[in-house]
Amino acid sequence: MAHLLVVESWVGSMSRLLPRAIREGGHEFTFLTRDLHHYLRSAPEGTAHPLLGARNVITADTNDTEALLPEVERLHAVFGFDGAITSCDYYLPTVARITGHLGLPGPPPEAVHDACRKDATRRVLAEAGVPGPRFAVHEEWADIARAAREIGYPLVVKPVDLCAGMYVRRVDDEPQLAAAFSALADFPVNARGQRRTPAILLEELLDGPEVSVETVSHGGAVHVVGVTDKSVGGAPAFIETGHMFPAALTVVDTEAAEQTALGALKALGLTDGVVAHTEIKLTSAGPRVVEVNPRPAGNRITELVRHVTGIDLAAACADLALGRAPDLRRTDTGLRSAAIGFLVPERTGTLTSLDGAGLRDAPGVLETQLAEPGRQVKAAGSNNEYLGHVMAGDPTGAGARDRVEALLAEVRSGLVIQ
Repeated sequence: MAHLLVVESWVGSMSRLLPRAIREGGHEFTFLTRDLHHYLRSAPEGTAHPLLGARNVITADTNDTEALLPEVERLHAVFGFDGAITSCDYYLPTVARITGHLGLPGPPPEAVHDACRKDATRRVLAEAGVPGPRFAVHEEWADIARAAREIGYPLVVKPVDLCAGMYVRRVDDEPQLAAAFSALADFPVNARGQRRTPAILLEELLDGPEVSVETVSHGGAVHVVGVTDKSVGGAPAFIETGHMFPAALTVVDTEAAEQTALGALKALGLTDGVVAHTEIKLTSAGPRVVEVNPRPAGNRITELVRHVTGIDLAAACADLALGRAPDLRRTDTGLRSAAIGFLVPERTGTLTSLDGAGLRDAPGVLETQLAEPGRQVKAAGSNNEYLGHVMAGDPTGAGARDRVEALLAEVRSGLVIQ
């Protein structure tokens, strides 16, 4: 029985999938967090969060890496960890530092740092000749305004160190740019209490559809599990409204997306010990890298992959953290495609009506989750404000997305926010 150190986590699906994968693999884990209440609040009333079912639950300041390293070293002397892992982007560099410090399996800390910082990713990929948008990184308003004029409007404004599409905006002119700059200046600390860098990334607005390439790297080889498509709404924000696996692409576009992702992972040095989620725009000028995420995809994409291929990316993540070859054998699941659609609130208020009766029994439905009436909601500005989702599969072809959209349309017809 191996023993994993789990350092923080998202409180969404991966925070449940990862403990399940560790347990089903015959292993145990110690959970390290700075704030237990963060997880207690996210569990349904009357239940315990799966992360709190760890062999040990220990509190420490996970935001102070330099102080944390000797603390983890002392814990390692007592418990003998076989690996360390997290599902939360904000702690991926911390875990990479821990594994490097303790001599545990894991990718190079500098590679993880560069992938988690959007500005560093841009610089590394540009130096390696991996295609991406024209970009600039600055902190001061005068420099930002000048760079925006040089790149040309419209463009995309991004914080270099936030997740889930937070504060990522399309801007069409300088007044909109100023508003985006001001909004980021008013958000100096992220949701986990970490102080943010004031740097802002400006990028050329890319045309074309966006996809993601799901990969598993082990022993210096990168295995492509497949390509997922993405639908985006909520302009001027970029909110993920749905996904389908596998993406309904031509063979040429699929190969182009895969090769571009492989080039990005190689340039960053993420060719061993990583489940990665690399976002690609299929532009009129060819594929361009949007982001490289050195962790399994969020928004239930890992479950879409599992429903279609039988490959469990959460289990692969645990295996890699232990230095073991993951099981990437495909099985016949009976499905040719699986899709998920999210219910995105378009206004702020109180959710007074949301009727999902009969959804679970509808043909092809794999899972549903809908918010309860009475919840306070706000118009979505990122991927953090969903009111629920519907997931469905298609045993014959690429019809899962159409099925999901039809079901969501029924739900939206009964959605009332006052």
